[in-house]
Amino acid sequence: MFPKYFAIGAINAALAIALGAFGAHGLENSISEHYLQVFETGVRYHMYSALGLMLISLFTKHTDVTKLVQNGGRLILAGTVLFSGSLYGIALSSVSELGIITPFGGVAILAGWTCVILAAFKKSTI
Repeated sequence: MFPKYFAIGAINAALAIALGAFGAHGLENSISEHYLQVFETGVRYHMYSALGLMLISLFTKHTDVTKLVQNGGRLILAGTVLFSGSLYGIALSSVSELGIITPFGGVAILAGWTCVILAAFKKSTI
């Protein structure tokens, strides 16, 4: 088990809940419906990634796949910061140009899950 990823995932889950509550109660009359939806998308993917990191922590430590799983977790975390962070920034600032960052976050998340998938296949063949 990778307890570090469970803790990071749990912290991110708590942040996603707090940001979701902030968006639902603190922003509903402050920003447009469009930007509120953008914010909510950031929260949703933030939570997905948080739960994913917690699941990754359950992956049994195996010398042949540890590096892949660790890299996967790092990429998912970095991607979440870029993806959800850029959506939070867009929603709160109305600066749509921040959207150029969002796809990089999405690609990093996908790359992270690819690492985890490869580790799972590699472990199942050992």
